[in-house]
Amino acid sequence: MSPKIATTEVVSREQLLDFVRDRHRALVITARRDGGPQASPVTCGLDEAGRIVVSTYPERAKAVNARRDPRVSVVVLSDDFNGPWVQVDGEAEVLDMPEALEPLVDYYRSISGEHPDWDDYRAAMVKQDKSLLRITPVSWGPVATGGFPARLGGGH
Repeated sequence: MSPKIATTEVVSREQLLDFVRDRHRALVITARRDGGPQASPVTCGLDEAGRIVVSTYPERAKAVNARRDPRVSVVVLSDDFNGPWVQVDGEAEVLDMPEALEPLVDYYRSISGEHPDWDDYRAAMVKQDKSLLRITPVSWGPVATGGFPARLGGGH
């Protein structure tokens, strides 16, 4: 049996958005005050403008860090841990209430579709004082899968 060989596929912006649209597990990486990385596992969506969106709270590290330094990275993962993934580097903005309310509705729709009671959802978002992190992709790596380097691909 041949070993699984790692792959990389350079993708266009549209291909990137198609890849991200159906994947909702990610790591958001922001810069701490000292410049070191801070990673947060998140559920993410994609808004109609092609921005990666993440629901959060104003005091969470990712929101605090993104306000100070909007350069963030998002590693979008497949549901299958061994599936393809991509790193997206972008510019973040943090929306707080009340500006975050309708974008939070769009966030929910992008992941789960229609809510059974939008009034209830909106009330919960306001009560929880939720924020929304929006990341505009600036650059991205290839869509990749893990595995052995091609030089170990078998063949004698």
